[in-house]
Amino acid sequence: MPENVLFALALTLMAGLATGIGSFLAFFTSTTNTKFLSVSLGFSAGVMIYISMIEIYVKAQESLVSALGNAGGQWSTAGGFFGGMLLIAAIDRLIPKQGNPHELKRVEDMAVVNRSRQEPDLLKMGTFTALAIAIHNFPEGIATFASALEDPTLGVAIAVAIAIHNIPEGIAVSVPIYFATGSKRKAFKLSFLSGLSEPLGAIIAFLFLMPFLNDVTFGVMFAGVAGIMVFISLDELLPAAKRYDETHLPIYGLIAGMAVMAVSLLLFI
Repeated sequence: MPENVLFALALTLMAGLATGIGSFLAFFTSTTNTKFLSVSLGFSAGVMIYISMIEIYVKAQESLVSALGNAGGQWSTAGGFFGGMLLIAAIDRLIPKQGNPHELKRVEDMAVVNRSRQEPDLLKMGTFTALAIAIHNFPEGIATFASALEDPTLGVAIAVAIAIHNIPEGIAVSVPIYFATGSKRKAFKLSFLSGLSEPLGAIIAFLFLMPFLNDVTFGVMFAGVAGIMVFISLDELLPAAKRYDETHLPIYGLIAGMAVMAVSLLLFI
């Protein structure tokens, strides 16, 4: 197995298991550092948007234009970009509201466990939540893997951005699973393991996409990755950052993420 494939898989695993950090925060801190989460989520969105529009979309376009000609390549790139958006939007629509890992939760919610609900309902909510994050992280794993495979520097930046975005997801998953089971250990374990769907997405991408990888499949996949990350940033990260802190901190984090990513890319010209 090529060394860059192992590196891409390792990055994806790291990003996915960052949900465990959120779980840790949920169980071992008494309050949520909302300003830190707000800036971090804004920073993550800035990195994702800048990389997607300045680097990934352009690389996808270059591959498709070289394979299909100017008009065909341009149209295919746009189609792949919006196709990625439709894919992640469809996944979000299929996830029940009570199990959506992007429903904002705080550490303080741990102290307000509602025991009046029936146990089957609680278990159902916990199952939905664990399944929701597993399904949602799957395309993110493909995005991280594909990016790291093409450009390791790019892959590191995307993995860090997705890892940051997975921290509040870990909190959001741990809280309802704890509601469902009453066990902190089980909630931590399940939310931690749910992050394994990201490396699973990478492994499936490796097994099923690598044998067919050429300029066209690479270009369409990379355009889809760009669409997925822009959608995640606009639909999830920035609204969540704003809910954690309603001041200008999210946009400061966004600009900082873009600036750091711009400097990082310029240093490797």
